[in-house]
Amino acid sequence: MTTTAQTGSRAPQLRPISPAGHRHADMDAGSSAAVRLREIPFAQMLAIRAEPGSPMAAAVEAEVGRLPAAVKQVTVSQQATTCWLSPDEFLAVLTDESLTAAAEVAETIMAHAGSASGHVLDVSANRTTLELAGPAARDILESSATIDLHPRMFPVGTAVATNFAQTQVILHKIGEETWRILLRSSFADYVVTWLLDAMEEYRD
Repeated sequence: MTTTAQTGSRAPQLRPISPAGHRHADMDAGSSAAVRLREIPFAQMLAIRAEPGSPMAAAVEAEVGRLPAAVKQVTVSQQATTCWLSPDEFLAVLTDESLTAAAEVAETIMAHAGSASGHVLDVSANRTTLELAGPAARDILESSATIDLHPRMFPVGTAVATNFAQTQVILHKIGEETWRILLRSSFADYVVTWLLDAMEEYRD
């Protein structure tokens, strides 16, 4: 996420610019009944390193809820949706959408954790989220994903860090035909272009 300054008689105010904002019209035009693409920008995200059962994990769970315990697992609380990335690494997407939420939660966790091993960082500006939905969504993802996306192997509520379109992403299945792709902001334009090209054959 980048920002621009709005100037006038008052002090400059910063407003966020979504990484794929310039492609929203393209996404609308490229969507169809078979598959739809949109960006969900400005999600508040925390990168978490904490050994399960450690003081750091306890401080984290007090603020964002229970951490997932196994590969592909996702936990959901009132505060966050948290994805398992490795035995001591997690990504939490906060339900609070205010632009300072992640920074404030990270500061609170680190204050409570004291000198405990581990860390929590606000990485909201580091990623954006694309949502791909519709009957053809899985087929499109499978054309480049390096993992098995069959419902037996990847049910609703599953998330995993993987390669997609030669890019590192976190793939989260939130519905039977709905997937979220959490990716580095700098790759947003490239991945949108790749998806729109793959969606072309499904246009009405």
